[in-house]
Amino acid sequence: MTHHILVTGGAGFIGSAVVRHLIDHTPHEVANLDKLTYAGNLESLASVSDSSRYRFYQVDICDGPALDAVLAEFKPTAVMHLAAESHVDRSIDGPADFIQTNIVGTYTLLEAVRRYWNGLAEESKAAFRFHHISTDEVYGDLEGTEDLFTETTPYAPSSPYSASKASSDHLVRAWQRTYGLPVLVTNCSNNYGPYHFPEKLIPHVILNALAGKPLPVYGDGSQIRDWLYVEDHARALVEVVCKGQVGETYNIGGHNEKRNLEVVETICDLLDELVPRAADRDQGCSYRELITFVKDRPGHDRRYAIDASKIERELGWKPEETFETGLRKTVQWYLDNRDWWQRVLSGDYRLGRLGEQA
Repeated sequence: MTHHILVTGGAGFIGSAVVRHLIDHTPHEVANLDKLTYAGNLESLASVSDSSRYRFYQVDICDGPALDAVLAEFKPTAVMHLAAESHVDRSIDGPADFIQTNIVGTYTLLEAVRRYWNGLAEESKAAFRFHHISTDEVYGDLEGTEDLFTETTPYAPSSPYSASKASSDHLVRAWQRTYGLPVLVTNCSNNYGPYHFPEKLIPHVILNALAGKPLPVYGDGSQIRDWLYVEDHARALVEVVCKGQVGETYNIGGHNEKRNLEVVETICDLLDELVPRAADRDQGCSYRELITFVKDRPGHDRRYAIDASKIERELGWKPEETFETGLRKTVQWYLDNRDWWQRVLSGDYRLGRLGEQA
């Protein structure tokens, strides 16, 4: 069956990976709805933007009438909701945008989708899906070294970002319970891979290292995260929206627990191999010498780890990349695609976009 899938936030990091996967590996029609904030980059979709099965709408999820118009025109059979403010440090410095986009925006989208869904014929209503993509950060952090987040782990968010995502999760489930909207929820671990915005840890370290700048590590770098290659995540999300059971939650993880310091050191070792520091090749200097420990951020969670056995058991998904293979691919991608990230760093990627000054 061919679906019409509306992806909110489809110009973002994970959203663009989902759109590329849908166009490259499925027969589905895809609409990308994105406000194009700083993190939205249409250049991440250059490889699929000419497809006859792809269309783009520059729309804010807080704009109900604009959402109504898109839904009426595109007539989706499924909505995959990825539009969100997602950077923890930014949420600490300015939480208002996170409340507006992640909570008010999700509410506005749910109401627009509910209006659209209520107007469908009964067979189409039954087949429709609203898939809300969330984060493992809603669970807070783990105390023990063997504990894992499951789909029934109580929520205990620590940052304004994770609290806003927890709020949106609750709204989505309430819209199913109260109005019968057919929803699915997924909570993922830390993503990494190509087209990742440079403010996030892995690309930030890669690009700082290439520039010979300090590589900042919060605290002592002992915080543990479960790392998920973004293309593995995109595959999982499409499996869920097409095959998942309505009302269910699926945790998606990479089975790759690493300390932050270990991640930074591994990037340094890969760069030592692939692009040795030009001025120091004869001296054998390592990028590790650029590592700098900085003051920890407020409320920093110590450990996240996902139990992804449910999605593997019920839908047959499991990650294809190990952390080692995925990180090597990621580092190589940044080495091979300097034009992409240099345009992000300079701000040129935002020039000439709809609704913005060129």
